[in-house]
Amino acid sequence: MSVSTKQEAEYKRNPHPDFKGVEASRPDWDKESHFRYTKTASPSWSFGSGTNALRDPDAGEKKHISIDPYEPGRPAPFNYKLLISGIVPRPIGFVSSQSPDGSVRNLAPFSYFNLINHDPPLFILGFASSLESPKDTLKNLVESRECVINIISEDFIEAANAASVDSPYDVSEWDISGLTPVHDCVDVRAARVKEAVFSVECKLESVREFDSRAKPGKKSGSLVVVEGTRFWVREDAINEERNLIDPEVLRPMSRLGGITYGRVTEAIEILRPSFEKDVGGREGYEKLKEKRKGGDSK
Repeated sequence: MSVSTKQEAEYKRNPHPDFKGVEASRPDWDKESHFRYTKTASPSWSFGSGTNALRDPDAGEKKHISIDPYEPGRPAPFNYKLLISGIVPRPIGFVSSQSPDGSVRNLAPFSYFNLINHDPPLFILGFASSLESPKDTLKNLVESRECVINIISEDFIEAANAASVDSPYDVSEWDISGLTPVHDCVDVRAARVKEAVFSVECKLESVREFDSRAKPGKKSGSLVVVEGTRFWVREDAINEERNLIDPEVLRPMSRLGGITYGRVTEAIEILRPSFEKDVGGREGYEKLKEKRKGGDSK
C-alpha cells in the first residue's frame, strides 16, 4: 500500500457519500465568468480605520476557541483537515518529475507549495512523508535532483486532479490525466506540461525532514526547496517586457479545504502605502496613535 493510499484512508477527505449526486444538484460551470477588477469594499478607507463595512456587526461578540494540536484523543488527521481549510486559498504546484534513468515519470499536484524568493527564484514543496517512506515525487526529487513546476489553469483542472491518484510508483500519471509531456526543457530532463500557461524548470536546493509530535521517534514530513533555473510562459500570456503574466490568460486554480478547489475570477488593486507620503511620516503616525488611544478609552 502506497503512502498516499494510507493517508487518504486516514483523512477521509470526501464528505459526500454520494458525490456524483451532490455534484449533479449544483449549477453548471459558469463559462461566462471571466477575470475582472472591482473596487475595494471601502475605496475611501483611511489609515487607522480598521475593518471595513463588510465585517459582521456581531463578529466582535463571538469567542475564539483555543485548540491544542496534540490534546489527548485528537487524531492527527484533524490537524490536517483544519489547516487546509483555514490556510486558503493555496497555490498549487503541479510537479513533473522522473527517476534518474527516466524509466519512471511522475506528475502530481501539491498545495503545500509556494514561492519564497526571487533572487535566486526559490520554491518550497511540502510532503507529508519521510525520506524513508517517500511519496513518489519526493523520491524522484531526491534521486534525480530536478523537476518542473507547472501552474494549473481552469481548462485542465479535472486532469490535474486525476494526477493526484494514489497510483503505484511505476504508473505514470501522464497517462491517467491525458496531459501532454513536452521534452524541450533546457536545464532538466523532466517534461513540462504543454497545457500549462506557466512552467518553471527547477533544481534541488535542499531537503529537510521533520520529527512527528504525535508519534515521537518517527519522521512525519519533508520540506524540499528547489531553485528555478528557467521559466516557460505561453506567448499570449506574457507582456512585452516579459515580466508580467496576464491572470485572464493564466486563469489559475487554487486549493481550499477538503476536496474543494477555487477559481480566481475577481480581483482588487490596492496601492502599497508610503510611510512618509501617505501616513505622514513620524508626525502622522503619532497622530494616529493618539486617535487610537482616544478610541480605546471610550
